[in-house]
This record gives sequence, C-alpha cells and structure tokens, in this order.
Amino acid sequence: MADDIEETLLGGPLRYTRGEVEALSGVSDDYARRIWRALGFPVPPDDEVAFTDGDVAALRQIREVLSHDLVDEETVLQLVRAVGQTMGRLASWLGDVWLRRLGDLPRDEPTSTDLVTAALAATEELRPAFERLLLHGWRRQLAAAGMRATASTAAAQADPVAGVAVLAVGFADVVSFTRLSRGLDGDALAAFVERFESAATEIVAECGGRVVKTLGDEVLFVASTPDAAAEIGLRIADHFNEDPDAPEVRVGLAYGDVIQRLGDVFGTPVNMAARLTATAYPGTVLAGPDLATVLPKDIYDVSALRPRPLQGLGRVRPYVLRRPRRSPRAAV
Repeated sequence: MADDIEETLLGGPLRYTRGEVEALSGVSDDYARRIWRALGFPVPPDDEVAFTDGDVAALRQIREVLSHDLVDEETVLQLVRAVGQTMGRLASWLGDVWLRRLGDLPRDEPTSTDLVTAALAATEELRPAFERLLLHGWRRQLAAAGMRATASTAAAQADPVAGVAVLAVGFADVVSFTRLSRGLDGDALAAFVERFESAATEIVAECGGRVVKTLGDEVLFVASTPDAAAEIGLRIADHFNEDPDAPEVRVGLAYGDVIQRLGDVFGTPVNMAARLTATAYPGTVLAGPDLATVLPKDIYDVSALRPRPLQGLGRVRPYVLRRPRRSPRAAV
C-alpha cells in the first residue's frame, strides 16, 4: 500500500539512492542535503532507494536556476523552505478533506484501507486539475504581491528592497479558545476552526486585505490602509457576535512600518496589534493610536481609553472602535 501511494503520487517508482540522484543531477552532496531538509524531509540513508526521476529533474532545474545572476544558493534554499512549508500544510489539508469526504459517502462498513485506496484513486484522477489550479493560484498571488510592492513604492511608503512597508496589521483571536477546545471532540473542534478561519479569510479578502497566517484560534492579517483594517476588524467581530452558537472574537489593530520577510510580517505594529488583542474585551476591537487617530470620524466611532502598559511597548493609549450610533431622528 505504501509503495503504491508513493509511486502514484510521485508520478513514478522509487529507483535511485541519494548518491545516484545527486550524481545524475549534478548537485553536490552537501547542497542536496540542505535542499531535502529545507523541503522538510529527513535525509535518507546512503543505501536507501528513495528518489524518483522527478527528483532528478527537480534538482537539475535548481542547478539551472543557480546559473542566473540574480540567484544564489541561499536564495534558492529560502524559496525551497517556503515551498516545503506551504505545500506540506496544503497536502495535509487536502488529505483531511479527502478522507472526511470519502468517509461521508455511503459504503459498506469502510475500513481505513478502503478510505485510503479511494482517496488515492480520486487524487490521481483529479490531480491534473488541482495542479493547474495550484499554478494559477500562485500566479495570481504573485501578481498581487507585485502590485502591492509597486503601489507602496509609488506612494513613497515603503522600501521593497529592504522589505519595509507601511501597513495596517490586525489580529483576530477567539475568546477562551482553550476552554472551548476542552469541551469539544476532535471533529467538532476541527469544524469550528474551519468555520472561524473561513469566515475571517473571506472578510479579509472582501475588504482588500491579506491573511498572513492562521494559528487555529487566531488570524493575522494586513491591509494597505487604516480604513480597510478597521473595516476588517469590525466585520469579523460583528460576524461572530451575531452568531449565538459561536464564541466571541476580539481584534487588535495597529499601523506603521512593517518588515515583510518570507511571507510573514514583523515590527512594532505587529507586536502592538497582538498585545491589544490580548487586552481587548470579548467582542470588541481595539486600535493603537497611529491607526485610530487617522480614521474618518464620520465612519467610525473612536473612543480613547486610559493608557495602559503593553509588554515591550511601554504605556500605550488604546482606542475602542465601533460603528457610529445613529440617532432616532437620523434613522427616520
């Protein structure tokens, strides 16, 4: 079974040892080891047949890429590490979806082997379509990243070469998630996390932001303007406040110079957004002063709170964001 899975999904049988694949590709032993580790795989023993013709082709392509003047070995390793981490999560996600879906289909007392076999057959049948979708999604995301860098440079707000950008940063966090997780079984907890991540991701996209990463009970996102971040934060909080079956969510927002590195973001605004989220009351949105003070007051109700100490940031005055209250006369 294991051999069938590998041969089907890798597109061919395992036929080479590590030394053989390195000799055929022309990539040195030390660098090939670093590539396998960057992908997230342990380096197999010297005498183990663990590689396919596809692995040979991939290493040859890496060698060709290294001949370009703008590419060096460290650059390739960074990109390989990003591919390994991203594809690892995507593969696990897809596998979970497949097995859950196949487990829901009517069949006579399916065994785990039956499910894996069915998943394998379905994956092979749909693999070409998913590969095209994956490539198209990557192209669209790459184009969007290029447009963001161009827009920031045009507005003199960033130094894309240094990875610096002026962005609004937000965290959305599920209140009392640890207690919630203890009261749910595995399926129910997974369903909730999926619902939370799905709703938050859709809201961020609708408002023109970008999800940087999700951590089960928490979503980190960025937006190009304070207005967009405020709208994202309020919509996420409202969405879960209005759902009687969901726990409340709290949001922290900040604005300023952010370092963008390997798909992640760092800097004082990120730290401030995280600290504000941790201190926010359930169902509320807190913003740092750099973001709150530039929001249009006719669109957002911004209320200053007393300054409070935030770890690593000193005393900071947070602001509560709300929708403006309309008077009864204005509503007529």
